[in-house]
Amino acid sequence: MKDPNCAYCMKGDLVAKFGYPVCEMETGFLYLFKEQSKKGRVILAYKDHVSEMIDISDEERAAFFAEVSKVSRAIHKVFNPDKVNYGAYGDTGCHLHMHIVPKYNGGDEWGGTFTMNPDKVYLTDDEYEKMAEAIREAL
Repeated sequence: MKDPNCAYCMKGDLVAKFGYPVCEMETGFLYLFKEQSKKGRVILAYKDHVSEMIDISDEERAAFFAEVSKVSRAIHKVFNPDKVNYGAYGDTGCHLHMHIVPKYNGGDEWGGTFTMNPDKVYLTDDEYEKMAEAIREAL
């Protein structure tokens, strides 16, 4: 099921406002979050338009979280964060997705929760592509 008003479902211009495509995975689509004050921040969006973890089967949920873990390992390998934070939000955009947010000791918002969009650091398309390529290779 797809929702024509959902950025994750429609991809293209809607998701491009905040995400840069990395790759398609078994359970969803991986995007670099364009605001990169936490270097390596990504979003794994579930393949179907569901709002909650409880809207998918146990097997589908296990597969999704296995891929969250796989992405986290790749983020650790490529960016060497001190900690990775995870966030599943969507009060207004009700599509199951997970923010995978590297944190660096002494860096932006270390010791606290991450801001959804601090609007501080944006990169060029070439820089996003180099990061995406490194993540793809690590996956």
